[in-house]
Amino acid sequence: MDFALTDEQRMLEETLTRLVADQVSPEQRRTMLAATPNGASALWRTFAELGLLHMPFGEDVGGLGGDGTDLMIIMQALGRGLVPEAYLAGLVLPGQLLALTANSDQQTQWLTPLLEGEHQLALAWQEHNARYDALAIATQATQQDGQWQLSGRKDVVLNLEAAAANLVTARLDNGKLGLFIVPANAPGTSSHFYCTIDDQPAGDLTLDSVTLPPANCLSDDVGDALAEVLALGRAALCAQAIGAMEEACDQTLAYLKERKQFGLPLSTFQALQHRMVDMHLHLEQSRSMAILAATSLILPASERDYKIAAAKAYCGESARFIAEQAIQLHGGMGMSEECYVASYAKHLVMFDHHLGDSDYHFETVSELLKVA
Repeated sequence: MDFALTDEQRMLEETLTRLVADQVSPEQRRTMLAATPNGASALWRTFAELGLLHMPFGEDVGGLGGDGTDLMIIMQALGRGLVPEAYLAGLVLPGQLLALTANSDQQTQWLTPLLEGEHQLALAWQEHNARYDALAIATQATQQDGQWQLSGRKDVVLNLEAAAANLVTARLDNGKLGLFIVPANAPGTSSHFYCTIDDQPAGDLTLDSVTLPPANCLSDDVGDALAEVLALGRAALCAQAIGAMEEACDQTLAYLKERKQFGLPLSTFQALQHRMVDMHLHLEQSRSMAILAATSLILPASERDYKIAAAKAYCGESARFIAEQAIQLHGGMGMSEECYVASYAKHLVMFDHHLGDSDYHFETVSELLKVA
């Protein structure tokens, strides 16, 4: 397959590479992670100025009409630098769902300021007993006196603390899956904030008879739109993991060239060379799967889901392998916070669990093969 970037895409890649190298050093990243959410960060405003917030959205909603390859380039650069901004969780996933389901008034109120960098959102779809199944929803939405009432709990909502509002899925009385926009701190909501193992801000959202006006219902049958957005998210995650795997391999090779034993660099030992080769084989094979995922977003739903599930499953296994090898080749220091490769290892382990782990996606591939 001849996969070549256009001139515009190469410029985007080069611009992002320079931006991340300049503004997201290990020290700068630690400062960003320690900061309390308080409006748009300087880096987020830079994203807005460069048009990165508009890039993955269609021109019909005010975006730049970027495709899966454009998003892949962005996510790969963000993964390479472990950029802590919630580009996927706070912009792409909720924004794409708004673009697919919201009417013009709802888009004006929520989507337009999102693309301008004025606020961020969050997508609350996971539940405790659902195991990555977006349709296994226990949260209930009922209509009373012309208003909607939501009750339930959403777990591991990424970007929950910084979000101006949450897009919440809930089961309707007719059995269909509805989508609602719940403003932050709406009466009846409570949140428990924490960080995932790779330092991503997340939280659990509890809804206790949250009352919403009819205008806050984005869709009364969101199943297909949600599946499309989650497929996009999985493809984007694969690209982000490629960037992190690249950097983990580069840092590990640099360490082997620098560290000496018996008066020789570790990189001269054949056994360790073989392990580095295995890491790069997993990286390059995963890169091909990430490209497959990015280019499959325009396919019919069943074919799209099959190919993206296969890509996510393979990239998840490769990510864990590279994380483990990077830690082992660094030795005990690879587990320390001072050794930056540890941050990449934690990110790669978490990647496998975000939007479905390898086991879940292998099961998906198996089920889709049976149907075919």
